[in-house]
This record gives sequence, C-alpha cells and structure tokens, in this order.
Amino acid sequence: MPGTRMGKNSEKGTKSPAAAATATTTAADTGTAAPPRRRQARGERRISQLLAAAAGVFCRTGYASASTNAIAREAGVSPGTLYQYFPNKEAIAIELGGQLLQRAHETHGQAFSPENLQRPLPELLDAVLDPVIAFNCENPAFWALMHGTGVPGIAQEHEELHTGLLTRIETVLRDFCPQAAAHEITHTSNMILGIFKSSLDLILAHEGDERAAYTAELKTVLLRYLEPMITTAPPH
Repeated sequence: MPGTRMGKNSEKGTKSPAAAATATTTAADTGTAAPPRRRQARGERRISQLLAAAAGVFCRTGYASASTNAIAREAGVSPGTLYQYFPNKEAIAIELGGQLLQRAHETHGQAFSPENLQRPLPELLDAVLDPVIAFNCENPAFWALMHGTGVPGIAQEHEELHTGLLTRIETVLRDFCPQAAAHEITHTSNMILGIFKSSLDLILAHEGDERAAYTAELKTVLLRYLEPMITTAPPH
C-alpha cells in the first residue's frame, strides 16, 4: 500500500488498471462505448475475485514469490482471463493496495474521532487501538503489501499513511500534554507508533486467546508509558 498514485485516479480523471481493463473488455465485447450493466457488473465481480485470490497468495508466499499463474489458480480462472484485467502482478498489487489503503484511512479516521479523543486515557487506547488492530487482522494482505513489495506506488502511499497517523498521534498528545515541548511530542509520537508496529507483528502472528493477550499487553505498555506524561484531562 507506476507513475500514478493509488487512490488518486478519480481525482486526476484517469482509471485504475482494473477499471480500464473492465471498460476495454466490456466495450470490445459489445461494440459500444457504454456496455450493458450486466456485463459491467460481471467484470467487477471478476476483478473482486482476482483481488481476493491475490490477497491470499500474497499472504501465504509474500509479494516477491507470488506469480500471476498462482493468482489465477487461486481464483479458479485461466491466466488469459487474469490478463484481461491486469497486465502483471504489480498492477494487481497496486489495485489491491489502493483499496486497502483507502479502507485503512477510513479506519484511522473513525478511530481518532472527536468522541473517542474525549475519553480518559485507558478508554482512549481501547477506542483507537481496537479498530486499527481489527482492520489489520481482517486484512492480512495489507501488512504483506505494505512491507517489502518494492512497488513505488505502494511505498509512497504507505509513507503518506504513516505520516498521517503520526500527525494524529501528535495532535492527541498536544491536548493531553499541553506543557510538553514540540520535540518531546515528536519523539513520543514516534515511539508510540514504533511500539504499535512492533507489537502488531506479534498480534498478527497469533490467534484467539494468544492474540487477545498480546493486544492487552500492548495497551498496558502504552498506558504505563503515557500516564506519567499526562498533565491534563481529555479536552471537552
């Protein structure tokens, strides 16, 4: 999570590789510029099927070892069918990564809602961490794509996501620690994000009670780290 940035195609008036392939395929099949909705919907379902298959392959083998043939097998289609929608593995990763990044942005926005930021620190940690952890657990391909793909578009968008999350954390800390210097806020925010990412590796590597235990440990670590710094009640 190519020369264009993911998630910005509609703003630039261009189409994603999958959308362009759907339009080209359906238009060629019908000989018209506006394909019937039924055929268009079929193309959208096929794209979703291919992206779901790619997510499974990327999680099991990693991006570098994945292949279009493996993705096609996972989806139960021929390689030729896959190439109607995606020219290569990188295009699949960009499309999938773009969708997951958009959902990650939405999750972060909900987690850092004004209502959540008015909670006392222990409740705030629950309200912020639970949906973000749930998103990563429900979408393991996100972690696989955001780390180690080497795809420029994904790396750029992931860096923007990281920067945005860091800014959100800094904003919260300024409210809770109004006496802290700017460099202290920056250092603490980077430490919080580093602790979270390291802990997320452990959380994703386990399931059930073990996953819940590591999640609880993460919250305990952050609570004990932050409590001595808090100099004011949450804003109202």
